[in-house]
Amino acid sequence: MNRYEIEGSYPIRGRIRASGNKNAALPCIAAALLTDEPVVLRNIPDIEDVHVMLEVLSQLGATVEKLPGHGEWRITTHDITSSEVPLELARKIRASILLAGPLLARTGRVQLPPPGGDVIGRRRLDTHFLALSALGAQVEIDGVFNLTANKLVGVEIFLDEASVTATENAIMAAVLAEGRTVIQNAASEPHVQDLCRMLNSMGAKITGIGSNILTISGVSRLHGSEYKIGSDFMEVGSFIGLAAVTRGDLIIEDATPANLKMTRLAFAKLGIHWERDGEDIRVPSGQALRVVPDMGGMIPKIDDAPWPGFPPDLTSIITVVATQVEGTVLIHEKMFDARMFFVDKLIAMGARIVLCDPHRAVVSGPSRLSGSEMTSPDVRAGMAMVIAAICAEGTSTIHNVYQIERGYENLVGRLRRLGARISGDQE
Repeated sequence: MNRYEIEGSYPIRGRIRASGNKNAALPCIAAALLTDEPVVLRNIPDIEDVHVMLEVLSQLGATVEKLPGHGEWRITTHDITSSEVPLELARKIRASILLAGPLLARTGRVQLPPPGGDVIGRRRLDTHFLALSALGAQVEIDGVFNLTANKLVGVEIFLDEASVTATENAIMAAVLAEGRTVIQNAASEPHVQDLCRMLNSMGAKITGIGSNILTISGVSRLHGSEYKIGSDFMEVGSFIGLAAVTRGDLIIEDATPANLKMTRLAFAKLGIHWERDGEDIRVPSGQALRVVPDMGGMIPKIDDAPWPGFPPDLTSIITVVATQVEGTVLIHEKMFDARMFFVDKLIAMGARIVLCDPHRAVVSGPSRLSGSEMTSPDVRAGMAMVIAAICAEGTSTIHNVYQIERGYENLVGRLRRLGARISGDQE
């Protein structure tokens, strides 16, 4: 298990380039299973979840090659020798569930252990199997998930929730299904859009990209392609928060401001803004860091929602940011039932937070945080702890940073170049 040692109270300054979107990279890697021709993916982040996903494909029979360019990989799945996802790898990442759709479409069967991933409460899988069943799959559950299909046939599907990964699984199964599939109540996040555009570059016929209704005309085969993954707007949001609470001055390159519209509105409620220069943004020093009340002087609320709402993965980040802002705000995490439990670590550091229930926290600031010893429960809460430690007084130790490095590329090196006093040690 790894740990970080962080000496706080040093501002973040400089330039940093946004990494590729983890949540786009993982389904796009899985989608390489849908063709026997080479697929080249660019801007893939160098993170643990990606390494595990690539290893899964290797064990299924794919040839995985690292190309000279940063974040460039070639995946060739000409010979798929197995449709059984290895247990020891599946339990490491939530994204192993994304192999169900493409393996079913490619081989007609898949054996999938329950996926691992973040500990942020129950994350139901029903929507995945309801969608795949509608397309013609038979699902049996006996400790593992066994799916088989003689033939997948297009159909109208109304998802019982706008699940990102269930939408992606349904898309990947439907592109090779016979006939026309319409997916209603589909997730429309930028990573879903990336997957759709990649599949279209491989010969798929998907329309409605970016909306909640996707229409897919099945094709008999897909060909190879080259595709560049978009920037990770969750990482961008994390760096925005870090720069603001350390009173730093940060330029984030390739930030894709078009994906930050609701994030901008949420941070504005805390008196935080940024400047746009093409695809780059600058978070300047001298931020107000003051809660902007709702009309009538009411306490404002920041709550998450499916796209284009405020991203649930940024609720942990903005909770920490709110501890350094003058005023009171309600953070309402509606989508996961255990994500807010990490705030007890912030309270131990001196944050003034009332955890109302598993979903709501009232934050009053600014709080004077002190260094502490913490353990990361998941990717985003772990990054929130890093932000808290960097703006705190004194030294903090964060354990289980494997969870953080599942989602943030070379975090220690990149933050040190920005002036953070952070080091990583092997326990």
